[in-house]
Amino acid sequence: MMIDPVDVLKTTKSVLPIPLPTSLISSLTATHTASHTSLPTVIPDPIDRQFAGDDGKKTLWVIFVAMTIASAAFAAMSWRVPVQRRLYHVVTTLILIIASISYFAMATGHGVSVHKTIVRHQNDHVPDTTTEVQRQVFWARYVDWALTTPLLLLDLSLLAGLNGAHILMAVVADIIMILTGLFAAFGSEGTPQKWGWYTIACIAYLVVIWHLAVNGRAQANARSQKVGSFFLAIAGYTLILWTAYPIVWGIADGSRKLSVDAEIIAYAVLDVLAKPIFGIWLLVTHANMPETNIDLGGFWSYGFGGEGAVRLEDDGA
Repeated sequence: MMIDPVDVLKTTKSVLPIPLPTSLISSLTATHTASHTSLPTVIPDPIDRQFAGDDGKKTLWVIFVAMTIASAAFAAMSWRVPVQRRLYHVVTTLILIIASISYFAMATGHGVSVHKTIVRHQNDHVPDTTTEVQRQVFWARYVDWALTTPLLLLDLSLLAGLNGAHILMAVVADIIMILTGLFAAFGSEGTPQKWGWYTIACIAYLVVIWHLAVNGRAQANARSQKVGSFFLAIAGYTLILWTAYPIVWGIADGSRKLSVDAEIIAYAVLDVLAKPIFGIWLLVTHANMPETNIDLGGFWSYGFGGEGAVRLEDDGA
């Protein structure tokens, strides 16, 4: 006799499920529960995010406002002196304007990138583990330094009376120092690349110190004793502050021992001391010390056409 498969399926659908013994059901339930409770309840996050908090963001905005006010004040001071003797005022005002733009970029989040690096942790009895560190790097700060520190060096070089060769070498060494510091901030972890760039930056900084401390001091003393004393004070003050910058970098971007908020606050204090405080000290002393005057006639005061007209009048007299 032939069996119709359709009839078999219809028959199996109508059959009730076979009941299982109560002991077997209890055993299966206990096993299922144990399999869930044996898993860890919290999975550790392998990513270490180091970002600016409220304190750091507020600090950036406060310093932006302070730099803007200082730049306006220095611009107003420059209008009170003849254009021929306005060089220090113009350079110092530009320093504060650039710093204001830099802090605005950092405060709005447009001058920052996230650097990702893998840190390996060695363990004794278990396999090594790794953590991905994500840290904010404020590259706008390096742009600021690459523009403002050469201008600061120009102020000091003009005060000392350095020649063009020494000024050029000091400025180029300074730019190399800033750029290699930026490369080091984005350097790879666990390779000599990061600290190699940092070493180059420190060597370039020693070149800057040599031009200021040796050549600059000698030239300033040759101008007059008062100029030499003032240059020694303000250049020493600047070099002490500039030495603190790589120390902060080594603790912050270098080894990441300093939080991003603490890094922002540390650099903010140094920037205020190195720019507006430096500027007001320089301009006030310059106004009371005629020996520091740099009389810039000709093109600086009258332009190319005006320079020729003045010379013609002088010759005709």
